[in-house]
Amino acid sequence: MAYDPRIELMTGDITELAVDAIVNAANSSLLGGGGVDGAIHRAAGPGLLAECRRLGGCKTGEAKLTAGHRLPARHVIHTVGPVWRGGGHNEEALLARCYRASLELAKAHGLRSVAFPAISTGAYGFPRQRACAIAVDETHRFLQTDETMERVIFVSFDAETDALYRRALGLD
Repeated sequence: MAYDPRIELMTGDITELAVDAIVNAANSSLLGGGGVDGAIHRAAGPGLLAECRRLGGCKTGEAKLTAGHRLPARHVIHTVGPVWRGGGHNEEALLARCYRASLELAKAHGLRSVAFPAISTGAYGFPRQRACAIAVDETHRFLQTDETMERVIFVSFDAETDALYRRALGLD
């Protein structure tokens, strides 16, 4: 697959990005949790929690949109990734759906820049190498038919995850 210059990599704090939307690797309640979910809720402030309470949760593989509140990002796309249970419970397809649903939601709202964390790779235990490959594959598939999206940023928390994204993109 050819590299798409609209895909960017960065290592750092997703809550500091001034993009149209950051993606939250949320739990199904959408009411905050640990990892990136907790960091996004803390940085966005109490308005995000209040807005999420009105959404009625979110199913695995789906996505919902809120305002960014105190974040530099204008919006937050909340998606619920699968918990890794060994790979025999449709985890890969559900993770792929998270990326598709998030990108389609962004497109539906006219958003042109989206930043993703490595969904499901923290407490949910999804193997990082496979998760990064799925993220890259689904994003490439979306970008092949979409001309509105200007930037998709994969934000890594550490150098190891960044290296896995680089490998999946064929940049190493």
